Amino acid sequence: MAKLRVTFTFVGIKVQEPIIWQLSQKFAVKTNIRRADVKDDIGWVTLELEGEEAALQQGIEWVRSTGTEVELVTGDVIE
Repeated sequence: MAKLRVTFTFVGIKVQEPIIWQLSQKFAVKTNIRRADVKDDIGWVTLELEGEEAALQQGIEWVRSTGTEVELVTGDVIE
């Protein structure tokens, strides 16, 4: 199993869509929210993702295809 830390940024209507839940349902990816800040029209969430490398990559590409910004995270994210 591989682990990956990412930040998703949601803008507009994307804030209301269950993208993280869909990611875990469509792909064999465990999600663990480490930090988040969500407002009415913009939000971000930093996640730890765990799964097989291929599932992680496919999941990330799918999230990007929804119009959600995805950034890889390095450094301390609440150990």
